[in-house]
Amino acid sequence: MKYYIAIFVFIVTFGKGQSNQFYDDAFQAIDNMAAQKQPYSFKTAVLTVENAYYQGKLDTVEVNRKIRFMANFCNQIIKNRELTYHEKDRSEVSKYAAIFSVMCQETPVIVNNDTLHYKPFSYDFEDVFGHGDLANLFVSKLVNTQKGNCNSMPYLYKILAEELGTEAYLALAPNHVYIKHNIKSIGWYNTELTSGIFPQDSWLMASGFIHLDAIQNGIYMKALNNHESLALCFVDLANAYNRTYPENDGVFALKCANKALEIYPNLITALILRTETHKSQYRKLNPEEAKSKDLLVQLNKEYGYIHKLGYRNMPQDMYLDWLVSLKTERSKYEDKRLGH
Repeated sequence: MKYYIAIFVFIVTFGKGQSNQFYDDAFQAIDNMAAQKQPYSFKTAVLTVENAYYQGKLDTVEVNRKIRFMANFCNQIIKNRELTYHEKDRSEVSKYAAIFSVMCQETPVIVNNDTLHYKPFSYDFEDVFGHGDLANLFVSKLVNTQKGNCNSMPYLYKILAEELGTEAYLALAPNHVYIKHNIKSIGWYNTELTSGIFPQDSWLMASGFIHLDAIQNGIYMKALNNHESLALCFVDLANAYNRTYPENDGVFALKCANKALEIYPNLITALILRTETHKSQYRKLNPEEAKSKDLLVQLNKEYGYIHKLGYRNMPQDMYLDWLVSLKTERSKYEDKRLGH
């Protein structure tokens, strides 16, 4: 009898995906940062999500070692390179330039009188959305392979900025994350790590999927502060959980989405996560149930709100063409204010 009870408990707990200590602990850790109950660290938040997905098996010591190596490399570049920039925020700009060099440029390194060439990170066109393997979106995968995408690369940039004692602002575009900085000489500018250039806003608008309402409502092209960046981690955590437990009942995903929306009410990825979770729940109900009818009404309101904000779905093949256009039409979209 005890044997059958044990099997039943296992199915209830893990079949629906209602309880997993790694995911619960990760949620609590990020929530504590958001509530300022423990020190903020974007690196800790990101690696906590990835470790939950790996169920505690991520070698965080090795990932941290590689991140420290890159941060030290940045410091060496700052120390040994004279920056042709003379505004009061020169020390901060030198950090941005060093991170960009480490991530996007081949950099000569002298070791025992020999010159080695440090290879930059490259864009991985295989499984760019993590459909085959969610880990392809991870910072840990990026630092281990030096191949990444528009999720892992800006995340690592922000992590390195914080390691150097400065800030970097994440920003969103359709299916995309990039970096924004504000410096005294020119104000705001964009850093695109997948191609290693500084594009004008016109490139972002050229996708054709950024509606003016989306900009005005802050769902795209908004510089996210540290608190808002944690909201992204809640969405990442829900996506990881859903990948681990594809048949779950949606409770954990909604918990993450709602927490993200507390922080950043118009975070489009959280709004979509909430709506898609409700849609999944609706499909499992009998259409004649009162609960089903209520959920359908709610779904229609949520889809209507997302559309009203200016969100438009960008097909994946069009996204890749748009991303490649930054290299093929570099002279058209590069920000000339940065003195290239």
